[in-house]
Formats: sequence, C-alpha cells, structure tokens
Amino acid sequence: MPKERQFLGFDAYKKAIELADVVILSTPPGFRPMMFEEAVKQGKNIFMEKPVATDAAGIRKVLAAAEEAKKKNLKVAVGLQRHHQAGYIETIKRLQDGAIGDIVSMRAYWNGQRPWQKKRADLEKMYGRKLTEMEYQLRNWYYFTWICGDHICEQHIHNIDVINWLKKGHPVKARAMGGREINHGGSDDGEIFDHFAVQYEYEDGSISFSEARHQPGCWNSVSEHCVGTKGHADISKFQIFANDPWRYKAEGAKDPYQQEHDDLFTAIRNNKEYNEAPYGATSTMTAILGRMAAYSGKEIEWDKALASKIELLPEKFAFDAPTKVNPGPDGNYPRAIPGQTEVL
Repeated sequence: MPKERQFLGFDAYKKAIELADVVILSTPPGFRPMMFEEAVKQGKNIFMEKPVATDAAGIRKVLAAAEEAKKKNLKVAVGLQRHHQAGYIETIKRLQDGAIGDIVSMRAYWNGQRPWQKKRADLEKMYGRKLTEMEYQLRNWYYFTWICGDHICEQHIHNIDVINWLKKGHPVKARAMGGREINHGGSDDGEIFDHFAVQYEYEDGSISFSEARHQPGCWNSVSEHCVGTKGHADISKFQIFANDPWRYKAEGAKDPYQQEHDDLFTAIRNNKEYNEAPYGATSTMTAILGRMAAYSGKEIEWDKALASKIELLPEKFAFDAPTKVNPGPDGNYPRAIPGQTEVL
C-alpha cells in the first residue's frame, strides 16, 4: 500500500474514510460508534461488524447516526449474518406465521471456548519494550469491557439477535447471574466474566433463557430454540417439531457471510433503502442489558438501561492516555461484583 494511504493514530479512521467508497468497520467494538458516526458524516455507505457498541452511550450515538444515514439515503449493513442465511430466514418466517402456535419461551446459547488471548509478557517480548496500559488493552481487547463489551456482547449477540428477530422486538427487562470461576490466564484475563445466565422478559411475558460460557471441559452449544403452544423448534438447525414437522433443506444455499455483502452492494447499485443499524443497535443493547443485569445482580428495565449515564470508554484516546480500568497491586484487574457494581 502506498505511503499516502497509510495512517497511524486514534484519528486515522477519519483519513481512511475519506478515501473509501464503501467503509468497513471491523476494529474492536468500542470504537464502532465514533467510526460509524464519522462515516455517516462523510456520506459513505457502510458495513459495520457486530456488536455496534459496548455501552448505552454508544448505542445512543449509533441510533442517532442511523437516523442521519436514513436522511442521507446511505446504505448500512451490520454483521449479523443470520439475517442473510436462507435457513434462518425461512425458519423464522414459518415460526412467525404460527407453525408452532403462540411462542411461550425461548432459549439461546453461546457456550464454548475463548477465541484468543494476547499475553502481556509475549507482547512486550515481541515489541522489545514495556507497553503502556492503553497499548496493552488495545492488543488484548477481548478481555476489557470498554472495548469488547464482554463475550455476551461480542459473541452471544448472534443468538440474542435471533430471539429478538423471532419476537419482532426487544425485551422489556432482564435479570441475570454471572461471574468468573476459572483463572484462565491470570491477569491477562482482564476484567470480563466467564459465564452469564440471563432471563430476558419480553412485552408479552414470554422469557428467553440465555447462556454464554467460556469454561473448558463443559457442555457446549451455539444455538437458538423456542417452544410454542403447538410444538417446538430448533431454530439453529432449521427444524420445526409440530403436527406438520418441517426441516429446511440447505442444498445450494449461499454462504451468509458472502450474502450479507452481496445484499449491501445490491442495495447500493439499485438505490434501495437499506439500513440495518437500528436492529443491530437493538440487539447489541439487548446483550448490554444482559451484561448490566449480571454485573449488578439487579433486575433492569430496558428504558433505564438505555438511559444509563455510565460511559465505559476512556476520556482521552492516546497510546499513553490513562485507562479507566487498571490492574491492582497483584497485577489482576478488578471485576464487577453482583450486588455492588453500579451500571446505571
């Protein structure tokens, strides 16, 4: 890449966006709201990865920018690719059309392993110097809530989003349990939890039982399920169990990761209204709501969570700027304590 297209620093995204026809936002999630806002300001069509924020303040920023994008007729895609997967599309449609009657409960899981970890000692050996706290957190970003959102937000959002899609809306409240039981990687585990169990309550009183876990040697599942008055469904396997059982046949189905980009570019070429930011923000906020309920140990209502004044991001962005979360004398980071941690 030529020198004139290489940019460094926390404001580099502004210069890169200027040169783009279509902007892809795939840096760590904490930066998504400011980058989305800038891309909309510059009048660019956008693909942004999920989640779209890590706190309520970021969600409010994304929703405001989404309104501006609509006014400017910009096309916006969000990396919740199940919305572009033929099996999911057909299964959700059949369920919404009453294939199992009235849906009375749901389950969603992202129980698996942590995807990666950057250890401070390895990083400093590679760079040949001591890293500032900001530099370290940026490189080991998955383990810090301000930049990742915790794994309920960074990964489990996919399953949470499917339930919102099924219910045609977001929950009105949540109550949860969570914590960290295993010392996976010492201080390099940062501040995030290794398990969540959330009950999301929807407006009609139905409950989604939602789990996310990163503990080795345990039962794993990445899936979504629902129970109705006339049957039940394994949504993730595109299978309905009822008087008229059904299963989607996937022959010839396109890769949803490709399809989501194809759909965006089709909308751009045909000047079709296309803005996935509102439901991307809603599903992200649903994951944040679950985290807030688990961190605090309180039942939290949607409107109060969305109005939260607590902002997780640093007040200043620079490689030597102070971070809001820092290791204690033992090198470990403080974690949320249910019953004590304030989230509103």
